[in-house]
Amino acid sequence: MSRIGKLPIKILEKTQIEILGQTVKASGILGSLVLKLPSVLKVERDGDFLLVKVMDADKTTRSLWGLWRTLLANAIYGVSLGFTKELEMVGLGYKAQKTTEGLELFVGFSHVVKFVAPENIKLEVDKNLIKVSGFDKQLVGEIAAQIRRIKPPEPYKGKGIRYLGEKVLRKAGKATKVATPGK
Repeated sequence: MSRIGKLPIKILEKTQIEILGQTVKASGILGSLVLKLPSVLKVERDGDFLLVKVMDADKTTRSLWGLWRTLLANAIYGVSLGFTKELEMVGLGYKAQKTTEGLELFVGFSHVVKFVAPENIKLEVDKNLIKVSGFDKQLVGEIAAQIRRIKPPEPYKGKGIRYLGEKVLRKAGKATKVATPGK
């Protein structure tokens, strides 16, 4: 038995769920997501809850059961409340500007780095903070990772783009030789 898969999913207010065979469509105030489940799983509605059922209980099916239950829960939560990832820019002169299609990043390169975001992702800039928000959890995380990949934090001074609250392991600089008298 999958401990996560057998948990019911609470359907939030102002969220509509349509179940058509193996396809589940979640619609809310922020948008809509369509998920196509594997053939070994089925979804049932029980009042204000969704239940993910498994056809047979072999090992791979049980792992899919927990995965798809979590993906459905994230879709329901996302179309109602949304997801946000925050990035901070650390470094002298590092800044970001919001443009109509995305971001312009000034991160120590000889040129301005332009980042174009998909239409269902919202980007906000406040001094050295970048907020990435949207209703698809996987897409929000992927866009935040792409922005971080432009200038990842380096271990010597800690400069770069990092997730808010991320701890960067620092390394000691190069040790200098001590001059000995007579040599």
